[in-house]
Amino acid sequence: MKISARNQLLGTVLAVIKGATTSHIRIDIGGAVVTASITNEAVDELKLTVGQKAYAVIKASDVMVGVER
Repeated sequence: MKISARNQLLGTVLAVIKGATTSHIRIDIGGAVVTASITNEAVDELKLTVGQKAYAVIKASDVMVGVER
């Protein structure tokens, strides 16, 4: 796999929750869980299953930071 995004986090699929048109994919990245929303078609094409190794690829132009007051 070659892509331009630098933030490629390898993890394990914890859940594949299919909705009417999109699915939520939960990936465990060393104890932190990242959730992605992708089309059901993409889930089928990637053959995503629980326990499978997968990358969370994060491409963002902005990162916001917040603190508790």
